[in-house]
Amino acid sequence: MRSTMRSIGVAERRARLAVRHRLAAAARTDEVAGIAGSLVALHATDPATVFLSVAARSLTAAHTDVEAALYEDRTLLRMLAMRRTMFVVPVELVPALQASCADALAVRQRRTYARYLEQAGVGADAGGADAWLADVEEATHRVLLARGAATGAQLSAQEPRLRTKVDTAPGKSYSRPTGITTWVLVSLACQGRIVRGRPNGSWISSQYQWAPIEAWLPGPFPAMPAGPARTELAARWLRAFGPAPVTDLKWWTGWSMGEVRKALAPLDVAEVELPDERTGTATGLVLADDLDPAGGPEGTGAALLPALDPTPMGWQDRGWFLGEHAPLLFDRSGNIGPTVWWEGRVVGGWAQRGDGEIALRLLEDVGAEAEAAIEAEAGRIGRWCGDVRVTPRFRTPLERELSS
Repeated sequence: MRSTMRSIGVAERRARLAVRHRLAAAARTDEVAGIAGSLVALHATDPATVFLSVAARSLTAAHTDVEAALYEDRTLLRMLAMRRTMFVVPVELVPALQASCADALAVRQRRTYARYLEQAGVGADAGGADAWLADVEEATHRVLLARGAATGAQLSAQEPRLRTKVDTAPGKSYSRPTGITTWVLVSLACQGRIVRGRPNGSWISSQYQWAPIEAWLPGPFPAMPAGPARTELAARWLRAFGPAPVTDLKWWTGWSMGEVRKALAPLDVAEVELPDERTGTATGLVLADDLDPAGGPEGTGAALLPALDPTPMGWQDRGWFLGEHAPLLFDRSGNIGPTVWWEGRVVGGWAQRGDGEIALRLLEDVGAEAEAAIEAEAGRIGRWCGDVRVTPRFRTPLERELSS
Protein backbone atom coordinates (compact mmCIF):
# COMPACT_ATOMS: atom_id res chain seq x y z
CA MET A 1 0.00 0.00 0.00
CA ARG A 2 1.34 3.40 -0.96
CA SER A 3 2.07 5.91 1.78
CA THR A 4 1.16 9.04 -0.24
CA MET A 5 -2.10 10.50 1.03
CA ARG A 6 -4.04 12.57 -1.50
CA SER A 7 -7.25 14.41 -0.71
CA ILE A 8 -10.30 13.61 -2.90
CA GLY A 9 -13.22 15.83 -1.97
CA VAL A 10 -16.95 15.46 -2.49
CA ALA A 11 -16.97 17.40 -5.78
CA GLU A 12 -14.35 15.14 -7.30
CA ARG A 13 -16.06 11.98 -6.05
CA ARG A 14 -19.29 13.14 -7.68
CA ALA A 15 -17.47 13.86 -10.93
CA ARG A 16 -15.95 10.37 -10.93
CA LEU A 17 -19.36 8.86 -10.23
CA ALA A 18 -21.05 10.77 -13.04
CA VAL A 19 -18.47 9.79 -15.64
CA ARG A 20 -17.68 6.23 -14.61
CA HIS A 21 -21.30 5.30 -14.01
CA ARG A 22 -22.23 6.85 -17.35
CA LEU A 23 -24.62 9.45 -15.97
CA ALA A 24 -22.80 12.18 -17.87
CA ALA A 25 -24.07 12.61 -21.43
CA ALA A 26 -20.58 12.23 -22.90
CA ALA A 27 -20.09 8.89 -21.13
CA ARG A 28 -23.30 7.22 -22.34
CA THR A 29 -23.22 4.31 -24.74
CA ASP A 30 -25.50 1.82 -26.46
CA GLU A 31 -23.25 -1.12 -25.57
CA VAL A 32 -25.46 -2.88 -23.02
CA ALA A 33 -22.80 -5.21 -21.64
CA GLY A 34 -20.43 -2.26 -21.38
CA ILE A 35 -22.94 -0.38 -19.24
CA ALA A 36 -23.20 -3.36 -16.89
CA GLY A 37 -19.43 -3.67 -16.69
CA SER A 38 -19.08 0.02 -15.84
CA LEU A 39 -21.06 -0.68 -12.68
CA VAL A 40 -19.53 -4.16 -12.12
CA ALA A 41 -23.09 -5.58 -12.21
CA LEU A 42 -26.69 -4.42 -12.55
CA HIS A 43 -29.11 -4.98 -9.67
CA ALA A 44 -31.81 -7.39 -10.80
CA THR A 45 -34.00 -8.09 -7.77
CA ASP A 46 -36.61 -6.05 -9.60
CA PRO A 47 -36.46 -7.02 -13.32
CA ALA A 48 -37.36 -3.50 -14.40
CA THR A 49 -34.23 -2.11 -12.73
CA VAL A 50 -31.97 -3.82 -15.27
CA PHE A 51 -33.74 -2.23 -18.21
CA LEU A 52 -34.18 1.22 -16.71
CA SER A 53 -30.57 1.29 -15.49
CA VAL A 54 -29.50 0.74 -19.09
CA ALA A 55 -32.03 3.28 -20.39
CA ALA A 56 -30.62 5.96 -18.07
CA ARG A 57 -27.09 5.44 -19.42
CA SER A 58 -27.71 4.76 -23.10
CA LEU A 59 -28.08 6.93 -26.18
CA THR A 60 -30.64 5.06 -28.27
CA ALA A 61 -30.66 1.49 -26.89
CA ALA A 62 -34.19 0.07 -26.51
CA HIS A 63 -35.51 -2.69 -24.26
CA THR A 64 -35.06 -5.09 -27.18
CA ASP A 65 -31.31 -4.41 -27.08
CA VAL A 66 -31.21 -5.39 -23.40
CA GLU A 67 -33.22 -8.53 -24.17
CA ALA A 68 -30.80 -9.38 -26.98
CA ALA A 69 -27.81 -9.09 -24.62
CA LEU A 70 -29.56 -11.33 -22.07
CA TYR A 71 -31.26 -13.96 -24.22
CA GLU A 72 -29.76 -13.95 -27.71
CA ASP A 73 -26.15 -12.74 -27.67
CA ARG A 74 -25.97 -13.87 -24.02
CA THR A 75 -23.27 -11.41 -23.07
CA LEU A 76 -25.11 -10.89 -19.78
CA LEU A 77 -26.28 -13.44 -17.23
CA ARG A 78 -28.57 -13.36 -14.19
CA MET A 79 -27.17 -14.82 -10.99
CA LEU A 80 -27.32 -14.54 -7.21
CA ALA A 81 -24.09 -13.04 -5.94
CA MET A 82 -23.15 -10.30 -3.47
CA ARG A 83 -25.31 -10.23 -0.31
CA ARG A 84 -27.53 -12.98 -1.76
CA THR A 85 -28.85 -10.39 -4.21
CA MET A 86 -29.84 -10.97 -7.83
CA PHE A 87 -27.59 -9.29 -10.39
CA VAL A 88 -27.19 -9.19 -14.14
CA VAL A 89 -23.48 -9.49 -14.87
CA PRO A 90 -21.16 -9.57 -17.89
CA VAL A 91 -20.45 -13.22 -18.69
CA GLU A 92 -16.70 -12.72 -18.36
CA LEU A 93 -17.21 -11.85 -14.68
CA VAL A 94 -19.27 -14.95 -13.90
CA PRO A 95 -16.30 -17.17 -12.87
CA ALA A 96 -15.11 -14.57 -10.36
CA LEU A 97 -18.59 -14.05 -8.93
CA GLN A 98 -19.20 -17.78 -8.76
CA ALA A 99 -16.02 -18.39 -6.76
CA SER A 100 -16.11 -15.24 -4.63
CA CYS A 101 -19.82 -15.21 -3.73
CA ALA A 102 -22.08 -17.87 -5.24
CA ASP A 103 -20.16 -20.98 -4.08
CA ALA A 104 -20.36 -19.93 -0.43
CA LEU A 105 -23.99 -18.95 -0.90
CA ALA A 106 -24.75 -22.39 -2.36
CA VAL A 107 -23.37 -24.05 0.77
CA ARG A 108 -25.40 -21.82 3.08
CA GLN A 109 -28.63 -22.23 1.11
CA ARG A 110 -28.21 -26.00 0.89
CA ARG A 111 -27.62 -26.23 4.62
CA THR A 112 -30.77 -24.19 5.32
CA TYR A 113 -32.97 -26.21 2.96
CA ALA A 114 -31.68 -29.53 4.31
CA ARG A 115 -32.40 -28.43 7.87
CA TYR A 116 -36.01 -27.62 7.00
CA LEU A 117 -36.40 -30.94 5.22
CA GLU A 118 -34.92 -32.82 8.15
CA GLN A 119 -37.28 -31.09 10.59
CA ALA A 120 -40.18 -32.19 8.41
CA GLY A 121 -38.94 -35.77 8.27
CA VAL A 122 -38.30 -35.67 4.51
CA GLY A 123 -35.60 -38.03 3.29
CA ALA A 124 -35.38 -40.07 6.47
CA ASP A 125 -35.62 -43.30 4.48
CA ALA A 126 -33.24 -42.11 1.73
CA GLY A 127 -30.03 -41.58 3.67
CA GLY A 128 -31.04 -38.28 5.22
CA ALA A 129 -32.40 -34.95 4.06
CA ASP A 130 -29.15 -33.81 2.47
CA ALA A 131 -28.82 -36.97 0.38
CA TRP A 132 -32.49 -36.77 -0.60
CA LEU A 133 -32.11 -33.14 -1.68
CA ALA A 134 -28.99 -33.94 -3.70
CA ASP A 135 -30.85 -36.72 -5.50
CA VAL A 136 -33.75 -34.38 -6.33
CA GLU A 137 -31.29 -31.81 -7.65
CA GLU A 138 -29.66 -34.38 -9.93
CA ALA A 139 -33.03 -35.56 -11.21
CA THR A 140 -34.14 -31.98 -11.87
CA HIS A 141 -30.94 -31.25 -13.72
CA ARG A 142 -31.43 -34.33 -15.91
CA VAL A 143 -34.94 -33.16 -16.79
CA LEU A 144 -33.61 -29.75 -17.76
CA LEU A 145 -30.84 -31.29 -19.88
CA ALA A 146 -33.46 -33.32 -21.74
CA ARG A 147 -35.86 -30.42 -22.23
CA GLY A 148 -33.35 -27.64 -22.87
CA ALA A 149 -35.46 -25.12 -20.93
CA ALA A 150 -38.47 -25.26 -18.61
CA THR A 151 -40.42 -23.36 -16.00
CA GLY A 152 -40.61 -24.50 -12.41
CA ALA A 153 -44.15 -25.78 -12.98
CA GLN A 154 -43.05 -27.84 -15.98
CA LEU A 155 -40.18 -29.33 -14.00
CA SER A 156 -42.36 -30.26 -11.04
CA ALA A 157 -44.75 -32.00 -13.42
CA GLN A 158 -41.92 -34.33 -14.50
CA GLU A 159 -40.13 -34.66 -11.14
CA PRO A 160 -42.88 -35.29 -8.52
CA ARG A 161 -40.57 -34.76 -5.55
CA LEU A 162 -40.41 -31.07 -6.46
CA ARG A 163 -44.03 -30.85 -5.35
CA THR A 164 -43.04 -31.76 -1.76
CA LYS A 165 -44.28 -29.15 0.71
CA VAL A 166 -42.49 -28.29 3.94
CA ASP A 167 -43.67 -26.29 6.95
CA THR A 168 -40.63 -24.15 7.82
CA ALA A 169 -42.07 -22.82 11.09
CA PRO A 170 -44.33 -25.51 12.56
CA GLY A 171 -46.61 -24.29 15.31
CA LYS A 172 -46.29 -20.61 14.36
CA SER A 173 -49.38 -18.63 13.38
CA TYR A 174 -47.66 -17.25 10.28
CA SER A 175 -46.38 -20.59 9.02
CA ARG A 176 -47.55 -21.97 5.68
CA PRO A 177 -46.43 -25.10 3.83
CA THR A 178 -43.77 -24.14 1.27
CA GLY A 179 -43.09 -26.01 -1.95
CA ILE A 180 -39.47 -26.94 -2.58
CA THR A 181 -39.32 -26.29 -6.33
CA THR A 182 -37.80 -22.86 -5.80
CA TRP A 183 -35.38 -24.25 -3.22
CA VAL A 184 -34.02 -26.81 -5.65
CA LEU A 185 -33.76 -24.36 -8.52
CA VAL A 186 -32.04 -21.72 -6.37
CA SER A 187 -29.62 -24.34 -5.06
CA LEU A 188 -28.73 -25.51 -8.58
CA ALA A 189 -28.36 -21.92 -9.76
CA CYS A 190 -26.06 -21.02 -6.86
CA GLN A 191 -23.93 -24.01 -7.77
CA GLY A 192 -23.63 -22.57 -11.28
CA ARG A 193 -25.38 -25.52 -12.91
CA ILE A 194 -28.53 -23.81 -14.20
CA VAL A 195 -29.42 -20.26 -15.24
CA ARG A 196 -32.48 -18.04 -15.44
CA GLY A 197 -33.43 -17.61 -19.08
CA ARG A 198 -36.12 -15.65 -20.86
CA PRO A 199 -39.15 -14.58 -18.79
CA ASN A 200 -42.70 -15.63 -19.57
CA GLY A 201 -43.83 -12.10 -20.24
CA SER A 202 -42.55 -8.58 -20.87
CA TRP A 203 -39.32 -7.05 -19.66
CA ILE A 204 -40.82 -6.33 -16.23
CA SER A 205 -41.75 -10.01 -15.62
CA SER A 206 -39.94 -12.14 -13.02
CA GLN A 207 -41.33 -15.55 -14.07
CA TYR A 208 -38.32 -17.08 -15.79
CA GLN A 209 -37.63 -20.24 -17.67
CA TRP A 210 -34.62 -22.22 -16.49
CA ALA A 211 -31.88 -23.80 -18.58
CA PRO A 212 -28.78 -25.88 -17.85
CA ILE A 213 -25.77 -23.64 -18.14
CA GLU A 214 -24.11 -25.93 -20.68
CA ALA A 215 -27.07 -25.42 -22.99
CA TRP A 216 -27.16 -21.67 -22.42
CA LEU A 217 -23.51 -20.69 -22.89
CA PRO A 218 -20.76 -22.14 -25.10
CA GLY A 219 -18.15 -24.10 -23.17
CA PRO A 220 -17.65 -24.48 -19.41
CA PHE A 221 -16.52 -21.59 -17.25
CA PRO A 222 -12.97 -21.86 -15.93
CA ALA A 223 -12.99 -22.57 -12.21
CA MET A 224 -11.32 -19.94 -10.02
CA PRO A 225 -10.01 -20.22 -6.46
CA ALA A 226 -11.98 -18.06 -4.05
CA GLY A 227 -9.01 -15.85 -3.10
CA PRO A 228 -8.08 -14.61 -6.58
CA ALA A 229 -11.78 -14.30 -7.42
CA ARG A 230 -12.35 -11.96 -4.47
CA THR A 231 -9.30 -9.93 -5.47
CA GLU A 232 -10.62 -9.51 -9.02
CA LEU A 233 -14.03 -8.43 -7.75
CA ALA A 234 -12.48 -5.98 -5.27
CA ALA A 235 -10.38 -4.44 -8.04
CA ARG A 236 -13.42 -4.00 -10.28
CA TRP A 237 -15.39 -2.41 -7.46
CA LEU A 238 -12.56 0.03 -6.67
CA ARG A 239 -12.30 0.98 -10.35
CA ALA A 240 -16.03 1.72 -10.50
CA PHE A 241 -16.79 2.95 -6.97
CA GLY A 242 -13.47 4.14 -5.55
CA PRO A 243 -12.27 6.03 -3.70
CA ALA A 244 -14.29 4.76 -0.77
CA PRO A 245 -13.82 3.48 2.78
CA VAL A 246 -13.07 -0.22 3.06
CA THR A 247 -16.32 -0.61 5.02
CA ASP A 248 -18.23 0.23 1.83
CA LEU A 249 -16.55 -2.67 0.03
CA LYS A 250 -17.33 -4.97 2.95
CA TRP A 251 -21.00 -3.97 2.85
CA TRP A 252 -21.30 -4.24 -0.94
CA THR A 253 -19.75 -7.70 -1.13
CA GLY A 254 -21.21 -9.14 2.06
CA TRP A 255 -17.80 -10.60 2.92
CA SER A 256 -16.23 -10.61 6.36
CA MET A 257 -13.63 -7.94 7.06
CA GLY A 258 -10.98 -10.64 7.04
CA GLU A 259 -12.03 -11.73 3.55
CA VAL A 260 -12.02 -8.12 2.38
CA ARG A 261 -8.51 -7.48 3.65
CA LYS A 262 -7.20 -10.69 2.06
CA ALA A 263 -8.83 -9.71 -1.21
CA LEU A 264 -7.16 -6.28 -1.13
CA ALA A 265 -3.70 -7.52 -0.12
CA PRO A 266 -2.49 -8.43 -3.65
CA LEU A 267 -3.71 -5.12 -5.11
CA ASP A 268 -1.65 -1.95 -5.45
CA VAL A 269 -3.90 0.49 -3.65
CA ALA A 270 -3.44 3.89 -2.07
CA GLU A 271 -5.06 5.48 0.95
CA VAL A 272 -6.66 8.86 0.36
CA GLU A 273 -8.40 11.45 2.48
CA LEU A 274 -12.12 11.85 1.87
CA PRO A 275 -13.06 15.26 3.35
CA ASP A 276 -16.77 15.93 3.84
CA GLU A 277 -18.30 18.98 5.53
CA ARG A 278 -21.06 16.81 7.00
CA THR A 279 -18.99 14.12 8.63
CA GLY A 280 -15.38 15.25 8.66
CA THR A 281 -12.52 13.49 6.93
CA ALA A 282 -12.52 9.74 6.42
CA THR A 283 -9.89 7.46 4.92
CA GLY A 284 -10.66 5.73 1.64
CA LEU A 285 -8.98 3.38 -0.78
CA VAL A 286 -8.35 3.81 -4.48
CA LEU A 287 -6.32 1.82 -6.98
CA ALA A 288 -2.81 3.27 -7.05
CA ASP A 289 -2.97 3.98 -10.79
CA ASP A 290 -6.23 5.89 -10.34
CA LEU A 291 -5.08 8.95 -8.39
CA ASP A 292 -5.24 11.53 -11.18
CA PRO A 293 -7.74 14.36 -10.63
CA ALA A 294 -11.14 13.77 -12.18
CA GLY A 295 -12.04 17.44 -12.66
CA GLY A 296 -15.15 19.26 -11.46
CA PRO A 297 -18.72 18.02 -11.66
CA GLU A 298 -19.91 20.76 -14.05
CA GLY A 299 -21.55 19.51 -17.22
CA THR A 300 -22.27 16.01 -15.97
CA GLY A 301 -25.96 16.66 -16.52
CA ALA A 302 -29.25 15.06 -15.52
CA ALA A 303 -30.23 11.43 -15.03
CA LEU A 304 -33.25 9.51 -13.78
CA LEU A 305 -32.20 6.28 -12.11
CA PRO A 306 -34.64 3.49 -11.22
CA ALA A 307 -35.33 1.89 -7.87
CA LEU A 308 -32.40 -0.27 -6.69
CA ASP A 309 -30.07 1.16 -9.33
CA PRO A 310 -26.49 -0.04 -8.75
CA THR A 311 -25.09 3.48 -8.43
CA PRO A 312 -26.82 4.53 -5.18
CA MET A 313 -26.69 0.90 -3.97
CA GLY A 314 -22.92 0.74 -4.47
CA TRP A 315 -21.92 2.37 -1.18
CA GLN A 316 -22.96 2.01 2.44
CA ASP A 317 -22.13 5.66 3.22
CA ARG A 318 -24.14 7.66 0.67
CA GLY A 319 -24.32 11.09 2.28
CA TRP A 320 -21.77 12.66 -0.09
CA PHE A 321 -24.15 12.25 -3.03
CA LEU A 322 -27.49 11.75 -1.25
CA GLY A 323 -27.48 14.61 1.24
CA GLU A 324 -30.44 14.57 3.65
CA HIS A 325 -32.91 12.99 1.22
CA ALA A 326 -32.83 9.39 2.48
CA PRO A 327 -36.15 9.40 4.45
CA LEU A 328 -38.19 10.11 1.31
CA LEU A 329 -36.18 7.94 -1.09
CA PHE A 330 -35.58 4.71 0.87
CA ASP A 331 -37.94 2.13 2.30
CA ARG A 332 -37.52 0.74 5.82
CA SER A 333 -35.35 -2.14 4.60
CA GLY A 334 -32.76 0.08 2.96
CA ASN A 335 -33.98 -0.19 -0.64
CA ILE A 336 -33.72 3.00 -2.64
CA GLY A 337 -36.52 4.17 -4.90
CA PRO A 338 -36.32 6.09 -8.21
CA THR A 339 -33.96 9.07 -7.97
CA VAL A 340 -33.28 12.27 -9.90
CA TRP A 341 -29.60 13.20 -10.36
CA TRP A 342 -27.90 16.42 -11.31
CA GLU A 343 -24.12 16.76 -11.64
CA GLY A 344 -23.30 13.62 -9.69
CA ARG A 345 -25.71 14.00 -6.76
CA VAL A 346 -29.29 13.11 -5.88
CA VAL A 347 -31.62 16.11 -6.07
CA GLY A 348 -35.06 14.49 -6.13
CA GLY A 349 -37.23 11.50 -6.93
CA TRP A 350 -39.63 10.35 -9.64
CA ALA A 351 -42.37 7.85 -10.36
CA GLN A 352 -44.41 6.66 -13.32
CA ARG A 353 -48.14 7.27 -13.11
CA GLY A 354 -50.87 5.09 -14.53
CA ASP A 355 -51.14 7.21 -17.67
CA GLY A 356 -47.40 6.82 -18.31
CA GLU A 357 -46.40 10.31 -17.19
CA ILE A 358 -43.10 10.58 -15.33
CA ALA A 359 -43.85 12.66 -12.23
CA LEU A 360 -40.94 14.53 -10.63
CA ARG A 361 -40.22 16.06 -7.24
CA LEU A 362 -37.06 18.11 -6.78
CA LEU A 363 -35.90 18.20 -3.17
CA GLU A 364 -33.57 21.16 -3.55
CA ASP A 365 -33.19 24.25 -5.72
CA VAL A 366 -31.05 23.33 -8.73
CA GLY A 367 -31.78 26.31 -10.96
CA ALA A 368 -33.70 26.76 -14.17
CA GLU A 369 -31.10 25.15 -16.44
CA ALA A 370 -31.02 22.00 -14.35
CA GLU A 371 -34.81 21.85 -14.09
CA ALA A 372 -35.12 22.04 -17.88
CA ALA A 373 -32.55 19.28 -18.35
CA ILE A 374 -34.28 17.08 -15.78
CA GLU A 375 -37.68 17.60 -17.43
CA ALA A 376 -36.17 16.65 -20.79
CA GLU A 377 -34.67 13.51 -19.30
CA ALA A 378 -38.02 12.60 -17.72
CA GLY A 379 -39.66 12.91 -21.13
CA ARG A 380 -37.01 10.65 -22.64
CA ILE A 381 -37.49 7.95 -20.00
CA GLY A 382 -41.25 8.14 -20.42
CA ARG A 383 -40.91 7.58 -24.16
CA TRP A 384 -38.46 4.75 -23.50
CA CYS A 385 -41.02 2.92 -21.33
CA GLY A 386 -43.69 3.29 -23.99
CA ASP A 387 -46.84 1.38 -23.06
CA VAL A 388 -45.19 -0.43 -20.12
CA ARG A 389 -46.03 0.78 -16.62
CA VAL A 390 -43.36 0.29 -13.99
CA THR A 391 -44.11 0.01 -10.28
CA PRO A 392 -41.02 -0.68 -8.14
CA ARG A 393 -41.09 -3.92 -6.22
CA PHE A 394 -40.11 -2.02 -3.06
CA ARG A 395 -42.18 1.14 -2.63
CA THR A 396 -40.71 4.25 -1.05
CA PRO A 397 -42.52 7.26 0.47
CA LEU A 398 -41.90 9.72 -2.35
CA GLU A 399 -42.53 7.16 -5.11
CA ARG A 400 -45.90 6.26 -3.57
CA GLU A 401 -46.88 9.90 -3.30
CA LEU A 402 -45.86 10.78 -6.86
CA SER A 403 -47.45 7.73 -8.48
CA SER A 404 -50.91 8.36 -6.98
